[in-house]
Amino acid sequence: MEEIADPTGDELLLMLSALANPHRLRIVAALAAGRNYVSRLAREMGMSRPLLHMHLQRLEAAGLVSGHHEVSEDGKAMRYIEVTPFALRLTPQQIAVAARSLSGPDEGAR
Repeated sequence: MEEIADPTGDELLLMLSALANPHRLRIVAALAAGRNYVSRLAREMGMSRPLLHMHLQRLEAAGLVSGHHEVSEDGKAMRYIEVTPFALRLTPQQIAVAARSLSGPDEGAR
């Protein structure tokens, strides 16, 4: 498992906001057991495929999961999703360093 040593402030916000949703936490937990294809994962999670796709997009944008297509024996294209190995350790000092690299307005510091 690869530790994400020094994420930028923007990377850290992306990861934490992706994980700050109970559905996405459950998706990562389900995928921790191994890769799965989207249709089966949607059934197991009890959610529609469009909703699952929306959550997967957020997780992929944060670098927490990845997907690829495979063709099944019967010729169907199947999208498999798996967790991208990661370990994120947060300390107040790491957050301070990350905060200095944030892009955009500095509204929170006022």
